Amino acid sequence: MYIGPKEFDRFRALGYGTKKLINFGFFGAIAEALLIAMKWVHQYIPNWGVAIIIITFLVKVIFFPLTYSSTKSMAKMQELQPKIKALRSKYKKAKQDINQRRQMNEEMMKLYKEHGINPAGGCLPLLIQLPVFWGIFRMLVVAVEFRHAPFALWITDLSVKDPYYITPVLMGVTQFISQKMTPTSADPSQAKMMLIMPFVMTIFFINFQSGLVLYWLASNVLQIGQQAIMNKMMHRAKDNAKDKAKAR
Repeated sequence: MYIGPKEFDRFRALGYGTKKLINFGFFGAIAEALLIAMKWVHQYIPNWGVAIIIITFLVKVIFFPLTYSSTKSMAKMQELQPKIKALRSKYKKAKQDINQRRQMNEEMMKLYKEHGINPAGGCLPLLIQLPVFWGIFRMLVVAVEFRHAPFALWITDLSVKDPYYITPVLMGVTQFISQKMTPTSADPSQAKMMLIMPFVMTIFFINFQSGLVLYWLASNVLQIGQQAIMNKMMHRAKDNAKDKAKAR
């Protein structure tokens, strides 16, 4: 019989599969690896909040190539929107007429091929990152290590909600800024609908553990910086392409 907190290191040392008593969810292996990494950071910086921010930063760095690829693909799709709208206007009866729909799809695929665009290029990198994001989510929700762990100022316990709701509001604001900076392949009406998401996420996260909200807030702040860098990189690449075209 064991009576006590579900500490990961204690269960892992005990063996007999007892670490399974900590329900990390479907991507449990990823959550375990992230917790081990966070505990390693905590050895050198004894503040769980700072450890969350550092791990968030490392995850962002690791996935930067995928994020950049996704952003480039969405930017190219955004540039093609006028031509895509023209095709949809040309085939107004595509929803009812199978032949028109087939012709429209063929012309769209030809258009994508001419501009070197993969229609799934914007979503696929995000799907690859999803298991890691879910692993972080489950790890922050169930790990007992964050219980009664202070971060800074009014955040005295990372396992309970922010008593003043400051971090969830900041999370929503930073997510809105990040979305405004990110290219989108959606039409203007869908893009406007997407801007409602920060408000929805703020309501969704308002009573979540402050450790989880801190992770999302840190991720948004880093995403803003990352997006600014990627926008500069894409702008520079466009300028170089224009210079090459003029030289020819």
